[in-house]
Amino acid sequence: MPGASGRVLVVDDNKVIRQLIRVNLELEGLEVVTAADGAECLDVVHEVRPDVVTLDVVMPRLDGIRTAARLRADPRTHHLPVAIISACTQYEVQAGLDLGVDAFLAKPFEPAELVRIVMDLIERKTSRAAAGGEGPGVDAHRGDGDPGKAAGAGDAPGDGETVERDSAGQAPEEIDGLPSHDGIHP
Repeated sequence: MPGASGRVLVVDDNKVIRQLIRVNLELEGLEVVTAADGAECLDVVHEVRPDVVTLDVVMPRLDGIRTAARLRADPRTHHLPVAIISACTQYEVQAGLDLGVDAFLAKPFEPAELVRIVMDLIERKTSRAAAGGEGPGVDAHRGDGDPGKAAGAGDAPGDGETVERDSAGQAPEEIDGLPSHDGIHP
């Protein structure tokens, strides 16, 4: 679908991964802005005004789960589609689902799956905006070709698998109790 429109904020501390994601999305006609960690993401998200944010989990300063929580807690970014692209543990997947993260893509990933997820999130955001609704419904499934197969609380994506979810859930103001991946423990 070259020629698509949309802006994606790609957040990953690994420069090679950021570039890989950027190239694959730009080949589809998307505009891509990058950030090296969650703190930088929060610094630029209001200027950039992306249609989708992709987050790694393990990053310095502010990890992906805490970044997702802050995006969900901010009324200006509460409904912004967020996809976690990382080698996630079951706990991180569940924490992300609890926060209302929209999709997960396990590393290593297939570029076509990355593009499909991002385009799907942009399309959903556009459809919600056109319908006048901001809040997504709930629809959790694994990206294994069976959209009707629900992802259970203990399910974590394997290599290249995805878990997607639309959520109207609220993020907590603070997320004490979540493990820190930024080397700084509260």
